[in-house]
Amino acid sequence: MAENKFKLSTIFDGIIIPLILVLLIFVLAVYVNPGGSHTLLGADVIAVILTSGFAEMIILGIPLVLGLLWNKWAGGAAGFIMGGMYYVASAGHYNGLFGTMMGLNYYGDISMLFWIVYGVVIGYMAGALSNGSTNFKQMLFAGLTASIIISVIKAYLNVTVSLEIGRQMAIDSWAQDPVLAVVTNFVPLIALGVIVPILAKVMTWYGLQPQKHAGY
Repeated sequence: MAENKFKLSTIFDGIIIPLILVLLIFVLAVYVNPGGSHTLLGADVIAVILTSGFAEMIILGIPLVLGLLWNKWAGGAAGFIMGGMYYVASAGHYNGLFGTMMGLNYYGDISMLFWIVYGVVIGYMAGALSNGSTNFKQMLFAGLTASIIISVIKAYLNVTVSLEIGRQMAIDSWAQDPVLAVVTNFVPLIALGVIVPILAKVMTWYGLQPQKHAGY
């Protein structure tokens, strides 16, 4: 078996790309995050989308891409894991911010708990709709459909069953600036529904997809 030779591209793949990711995360956390120590955009909608929206895209993007590239079961299982992690982390975060002061328990917030459901549904739905196809139009249809449906469910639950403070904030956002509410509620996941199928299609060109088995 021939030994792989060291190339300059190895340095790029092994050092440069990881460092770029570290820098990107640092900039988002410190300079873009509305709660960052040196935030430049404040609570601007762009800052919210690039931080909270980006986090949602990561959490739901992993089950979505596995659903498209592998099958509905892999997408749903990944969604359960990613959604569960996000639920535990977010509920703990908001408990730290508001729990003690206002006597709230975000672990009991249905809209927060539903992140587990969002993850399962988006991964399963994308896998079921794409049905193992690597045709880009079918992958795009599956990704967009699953993402838009999750966006609608999430927006509805935020104004109906979330804890009082969150529910009132969601209702106020729709009443005061409907355009901004649409952007913050739908744009991140619609973008996800477009970006992930493109990424999945590119991965198929290089054979970067799990092996499929008959019947799945």
